[in-house]
Amino acid sequence: MSVSKDNSEMTFCDYYAQWVSVYKEGAIREVTMKKYALTQMWLNKLIPALRLADMDRVNYQKLINGYAEHHERQTTMDFHHQLKGAILDAVDEGLIPRDPTRKAIIKGRPPRVKKTKYLNQFELHAVLADLELGPKPSWDWLILLVAKTGLRFSEALGLTPSDFDFVHQTLSVNKTWDYKQGGGFVPTKNASSMRKVQLDWQLIMQLSALLKDLPESEPIFVKGKVYNSTVNGVLARHCAHAEVPVISIHGLRHTHASLLLYAGVSIASVSKRLGHASMNTTQDTYLHVIRELENKDVDIVMRALSTLI
Repeated sequence: MSVSKDNSEMTFCDYYAQWVSVYKEGAIREVTMKKYALTQMWLNKLIPALRLADMDRVNYQKLINGYAEHHERQTTMDFHHQLKGAILDAVDEGLIPRDPTRKAIIKGRPPRVKKTKYLNQFELHAVLADLELGPKPSWDWLILLVAKTGLRFSEALGLTPSDFDFVHQTLSVNKTWDYKQGGGFVPTKNASSMRKVQLDWQLIMQLSALLKDLPESEPIFVKGKVYNSTVNGVLARHCAHAEVPVISIHGLRHTHASLLLYAGVSIASVSKRLGHASMNTTQDTYLHVIRELENKDVDIVMRALSTLI
């Protein structure tokens, strides 16, 4: 990046804005760009006049501490990572003499009480039994589809009848619906998200009847502007009526993955079905489930070994 080393008065805010413009614009998804813009906003708020040349360990720690006063530790960690890329480039260019992020202490506000992210098998069954599945596409149909496929909300919105292969019992995930930016088809989250998802025969029978007279290339569930809060509200009512914890539509994706893992499906297969970029993402997201399964595995191993006498 062409920043003059003689420009000693350049602020870190200005450098960071240039760095994002040069290295990130056009190379990352819009939703990720918004995170960088939010980081820029906090820099303008916390260190508007700090010079790039003065970004040392003490000033960096003060910056992190200031951000941590308003955010949880994990959010502060994300803020730290977004800054680090730009800072390391500045160090490489000789604009900062030493890496100020080294040994940074990441603080943060106490985490809020976490909402339930997923249901168990019996709770999910109660919610699905409460759905009203009429002859036309509805949010209840979308809830059923996400529960049985683990699709992201935007992926489910992007489905058209042509994406379903009823002979081979699969659906193709090859696009999403940009509900946050006013609508329209957009690419999937990553290359791994382009996938075929196997469907059970019961869902195939239900969907073949539901979709038979619909336009092949038009989204099944989108009728005008879509808000995920609307679908979350519908799901919340079903959860309340079924007397189970209230979860979000994304929580149905977590539920789907958790049930597969508890059923003994491999992490690799779950990762592929969810369209994760790597198995590491699956392992990190469902670490609590994996640890619980490992504890059960230990019990099985011990029982097996105890018979070897």
